[in-house]
Amino acid sequence: MSRFWRPGSEKPSASLVDDEEGGVLFLPTNTNASSSSSGFGYASLERLRQRLPVYKYRKAILYLVERHATTIIVGETGSGKSTQIPQYLKEAGWAEGGRLIGCTQPRRLAVQTVASRVAEEVGVKLGEEVGYTIRFEDETNPGMTMIKFLTDGVLIREMMEDPLLSKYSVIMIDEAHERSISTDILLGLLKKIQRRRPELRLIISSATIEARSMSTFFSNRRKNSLLKPADGLPNPEPAILSVEGRGYTVETHYLEEPVSDYLQAAVNTVLIIHEKEPPGDILVFLTGQDDIDAALKLLNDEIQHLGKHYFDLVILPLYSGLPRGDQDLIFAPTSKGKRKVVISTNIAETSLTLEGVVYVVDSGFSKQKCYNPISDLESLVVAPISKASARQRAGRAGRVRPGKCFRLYTEEYYLNEMQSDGIPEMQRSNLVSCIIQLKALGIDNILGFDWPASPSPEAMIRALEILFSLGILDEDAKLTVPIGFQVAEMPLNILQLAT
Repeated sequence: MSRFWRPGSEKPSASLVDDEEGGVLFLPTNTNASSSSSGFGYASLERLRQRLPVYKYRKAILYLVERHATTIIVGETGSGKSTQIPQYLKEAGWAEGGRLIGCTQPRRLAVQTVASRVAEEVGVKLGEEVGYTIRFEDETNPGMTMIKFLTDGVLIREMMEDPLLSKYSVIMIDEAHERSISTDILLGLLKKIQRRRPELRLIISSATIEARSMSTFFSNRRKNSLLKPADGLPNPEPAILSVEGRGYTVETHYLEEPVSDYLQAAVNTVLIIHEKEPPGDILVFLTGQDDIDAALKLLNDEIQHLGKHYFDLVILPLYSGLPRGDQDLIFAPTSKGKRKVVISTNIAETSLTLEGVVYVVDSGFSKQKCYNPISDLESLVVAPISKASARQRAGRAGRVRPGKCFRLYTEEYYLNEMQSDGIPEMQRSNLVSCIIQLKALGIDNILGFDWPASPSPEAMIRALEILFSLGILDEDAKLTVPIGFQVAEMPLNILQLAT
């Protein structure tokens, strides 16, 4: 008999109690299952999977997915949710009969790395049973692929050909807390799809997401309706499950006084860590490629000046535009006697796991998109991060053993001035491309669309004005023929085309 809970079978033997947020809290039973499969390396890989915190909740997750249309999983960093949950769904039969299990990530690099890891664990070639799709790159095999990783934007574009995503049985929105504009559009669209396809299962997964607000968004309760779900259909009310992480304690250090140059402070901190701290890789969070290149130069200049004691530092950049060959160096094990220093953007906050990292240097800044609908100017600005991001960054240091996080700001600033959560991208972006996508999907009442975080009316009106002036929308705010529909099919930024 299979060790996995299959749809329609008896519920798992775990204790269930209602939690404070209206979801279901599982008290997992300790499982000591061992792999009966043979084959080189499989048994050890299976043991590694079973050590992940999410493994204890395997049956609970499958039970919730079977019984509820939407499952919200709050999994701490290092729980294994990104790589394991799609595999649990496949093993439970959700990909049988030609159906697909979809898993979205907000970033292209995360899609590629998570797909590669899952393919390795499943024991298949990437692009066969496990594949991925990002813009301009499709590593899937129709009829063979069962688990498909893709960006939020690519899944939205798939809706233009298949508005109800009929080939998917389960869609997992991972790292939803990043609240990119594509993620928010996708959440609103999936909520509409569920009304037409109540059998479609959604999993909203994140490390820091506010479960209560997300549960309220997907709730189908009506004041005058207490109807139970139809026979054979899942409960439309969302379920909430919390999964602990596999983290060690992280000792946090703050600056006594603010610094005027966080770049130089980050370089100095790396050198101090290398001089005074035991072995362990260092992860430095900076704002963008320009900062990373400048930090690389500063570090290399300092190393040449300080002498051979610092020659065992291996300094590597990490950002979204990095070539694939350079990306692979980031994940390669550190050579004996060397210490790896990875200088990264906030791409390393979530999804990507750098196992050797013991020390984190947090600059306290990131590049964020900012839009002014009055002047119609959109720019990338260096802005302070939120407390949620700061916690995510610190958590990177506690993956393999107790670590340390060096924050380049004062404790008083963190406690009293730093925002609790970041502002969703939807509320600080130009909405032109967003409106084109929704119009192409047949959603004419943009102002009445159900957003997880409503954009500003000024930004919405400005976007409609621009599209009308370009001849993409007509006087009834519908896509023009053929220009409007041709533009909607292009996976490019319309404002770049216009200029």
